Amino acid sequence: MINPDLLRQELQEKISLVSSLEELNQLKASVLGRKGQLTQYLRSLGELPLEQRKILGAQLNSLKVELESFFLARERELEEAMIREKLEKGRVDVTLPGIRPPLGRRHPLFQVWEEIEDAFLSLGFDIYEGPEVEWEYYNFGALNIPPDHPARDMWDTFYITDKMLLRTHTSPDQIRCMEEQRPPIKAIMPGLVYRHEAVDATHMDVFVQIEGLVVDKDTTFADLKGILELFVSLIFGPGRKTMFVPSYFPFTEPSAELLILWDDEKGHNAAGGKWLEVLGCGQVHPQVLRNVGLDPQVYSGFAFGLGVERIAMLKYNIPEIRLFMENDLRFLEQFG
Repeated sequence: MINPDLLRQELQEKISLVSSLEELNQLKASVLGRKGQLTQYLRSLGELPLEQRKILGAQLNSLKVELESFFLARERELEEAMIREKLEKGRVDVTLPGIRPPLGRRHPLFQVWEEIEDAFLSLGFDIYEGPEVEWEYYNFGALNIPPDHPARDMWDTFYITDKMLLRTHTSPDQIRCMEEQRPPIKAIMPGLVYRHEAVDATHMDVFVQIEGLVVDKDTTFADLKGILELFVSLIFGPGRKTMFVPSYFPFTEPSAELLILWDDEKGHNAAGGKWLEVLGCGQVHPQVLRNVGLDPQVYSGFAFGLGVERIAMLKYNIPEIRLFMENDLRFLEQFG
C-alpha cells in the first residue's frame, strides 16, 4: 500500500539535496515523467477497489501538484545561486589599478604636416584646399605648361580622361586661389598628389605636397627668401644655414631650390655637413598671372613647394619613404 505522506517526505528531501539544475531535471523526470515513479503509482490505481482508488487517487494527484511546486521552487533557488556565484567570480575590485588600453598615436607624417601648416599659419598664411581630381588646364595649361611643352616630361601623370587627371602637384590650387580671390593673397595649399613613378627608398606614387603662394604689389625675391628662412628655423631649429641655387620651373621665373646645411649626427651646422635640397621656389611667372587675369605690371608674387615626406625624413633621420605607408607598429610607436 502506497503512503503518500512518506512519499512526500522522501521526495522533498531528495529535491532539497539536489545541487545543480541538471540533477534537478533528472530527478523531476524520474518522479513526474511519463515513466516516473509517481506516474506509475497513478497508473496502478486501477488495480485497487473503487473506494481505495478514489481516496488514494486524490492524495496522489494532490501530491503531484505539491511536487511540481517543490521542483519549481528548487529550480529558482539553484538559478539564483548560479547568478550569485557568477557575480562573485566577476566582481571587480575597484581599488586595483586599471589596465590601460594601448593608445593610438598621430602618424609621423601627419604630425609633420600639421607642424608645417602651423609654421606658415604663424607667418600669416591662410590654407586653401583644392580637388585631387583635376582638369588638365589647371594642372598644366594655366601653369605655363602647354601640351607641347617639354616640361610635361617632368611629371608622369595618371590620366582619367583626355582632359582629366589625378593632380601631379598642388600648384593647380594656386590658379584656383587666384581665380577666386583678388590680391593680396598669402596662402598655402596642402594635399595629396599622384605621380606614375617607380616606388623606391625616396619616391612614392602618392605623397603629400604643400605649396605656398604670395601675390601682391611690389613683392620681391628677397621677401621669398626671408619667409623661407623663417620657415626653416621654425621646423629645423634656429641657426640652420640655407642656400638658394638656380633651378627651373615653368611657372616661376627666376626659379631656385632651397638647400640646408645638414649634419647627420648633431643636426646642426658642423664640419663635414652636406647641403640637402628642401624645396623649390621662385617668382610667379608673368604669364601665370595673365592666365588668371592679373596684370604683371601691377602685381607680382612668389611661390614655393615642398614634399612633407622629404621634411619628415630629414627631421627624424628616416632612411626609407616606404616606412610611412607600411603600418609597422615598431616604426610608428617611436613617434609619441
